[in-house]
Amino acid sequence: MTARDPLQQKIAILYQALEPPVIDGARKEAKPGGYSDSGADIGAALVSAGCTVVTPVAEPDPVRVFDWVWPDTPEGIADALAAGATLLWANTVVFAGHPLQDASRCAWILGPDPQAMQAIDDKLETNARLRDAGLPVARSWLIDGDADDLAALLTPFADSLPLVVKPLRGRGSQGVSVARDVDQLSLQVAALAASRRFGAAIMLEQFLPGEEITITVLPAAARAGETAPFALSPIRRFDQVADVAPYNGDVPVSRNSAALTSEECAHPAIVAVTAACEKAAALLEIRATMRIDCRADADGRFLLFDVNAKPNLTGAGRPGREDEDSLSTLAAAAAGWRYSDFLLAAARAAWTNKEDPE
Repeated sequence: MTARDPLQQKIAILYQALEPPVIDGARKEAKPGGYSDSGADIGAALVSAGCTVVTPVAEPDPVRVFDWVWPDTPEGIADALAAGATLLWANTVVFAGHPLQDASRCAWILGPDPQAMQAIDDKLETNARLRDAGLPVARSWLIDGDADDLAALLTPFADSLPLVVKPLRGRGSQGVSVARDVDQLSLQVAALAASRRFGAAIMLEQFLPGEEITITVLPAAARAGETAPFALSPIRRFDQVADVAPYNGDVPVSRNSAALTSEECAHPAIVAVTAACEKAAALLEIRATMRIDCRADADGRFLLFDVNAKPNLTGAGRPGREDEDSLSTLAAAAAGWRYSDFLLAAARAAWTNKEDPE
């Protein structure tokens, strides 16, 4: 069941204080600050839209991010609920066993289901699931970066080069590189595993040489009249470094990304990949905003290559944040939504496991 009106809720925004667990040798590195920056952006924008935001301090300062957010620990969630929160905005990475699961029995939740997000974060399995459903997805393989016979393990991939080397459970473009020969492949896989930032589970992925876009998809509940997940305008990524989009913490996405024009959105290849992203979101039964990265192959056909169940949702508004729009915020702007409009739409998809949701 989804919430009716975020303006009638008392919203508490959670940030990442819990370290994600190591799962089958793969680790999703925690973000410095735990998404507290975007949490403060969200909180300030919701207040400007007339929402009631429950904060740890009585009068949050727009420049002090931790004035706006609660830790996603059992204690932090309990404190937010005790302060009157009726809706918990999970601006954090959740996983099976996350305390948000228990909280969903007594509050509304905005964010992915913890069990579902853990499954989606396994990039190899998610891509395989989408490919098995007939969707256009880049090919990928799993490698144990700690294998004693790593060189022999990688030799069969010589004919598939270039290949993308990435963590199985990564965050953004961190740890991602492109290997163009066997020596590069061995060095990049070994170095990524040895860093221990993401564990030893390494994913090799088909390299796609064409244009890169990213598509934000929202649950049907986010907009009146929708019966299935719907996509916003695709965003073009440009100025890649060594064929990899820079991490948004290093280069703001507003400097290397832009919405496609209406004419570009009508191109058959874009129409097809947009529909594929909507189908992927429906298959994954999304409960919150999702973003899917796509890239064109040598023939101009776009393939899905990365599903992000917890996209960055920073937005301009607070002092000093003029250049901090996220990819999803840019897509919302192309649809005619202000940052606050987008957040209110996203909040309408909140869900609960309460026995009596009234």
